[in-house]
Amino acid sequence: MPDETGWSVSGDPAQALFRQALGRFPTGVTLVSTLDDGAPMVMTASSFTSVSLDPLLVLVCVAHSTRFHPAVLRSREWGVSFLAAHQAELSNRFAAHGRDLDASLEDVEHHPGRVLGVPLLDGALATLECRTTAAYSEGDHTIVVGRVLDVVLGSDPSPALVFHRGGYQELEVLEPPVEGQRG
Repeated sequence: MPDETGWSVSGDPAQALFRQALGRFPTGVTLVSTLDDGAPMVMTASSFTSVSLDPLLVLVCVAHSTRFHPAVLRSREWGVSFLAAHQAELSNRFAAHGRDLDASLEDVEHHPGRVLGVPLLDGALATLECRTTAAYSEGDHTIVVGRVLDVVLGSDPSPALVFHRGGYQELEVLEPPVEGQRG
């Protein structure tokens, strides 16, 4: 019988089932970056989405357990770099727990954003610079909503890096989109 949350199971079996269900929904992969006392901080995020076109808003979900969490809440300014399919190594690098933060961007080609100066990945499919408008602590994550202050489209024609069923996948375009059509 379901409890007040609607779950008929609870604890680890529910979490495992939930992870399996969400793993069936493909997501794009991004690098989210900020500056913490002038030092770059970067994390891999697939829990990223658009929120609004008017005003331009996006959100990213940041685990409370990450070192990125307090940094992005303090700075309130962050960037998003959309990864291409051939950039899985970068996704893995910035998803690794316990990595050396002092050298996080040392050998990665990047540049400061035009508006906020947050680090953005060279060769990204697109980049955004955002300023936090709201942050909601829910469960083990904080939902960070940001107003988009700048958008830059990259020149790489590669498909986006996609995470699906526990691994990276490549997209195959079945039919080209119709100009101006929205899905």
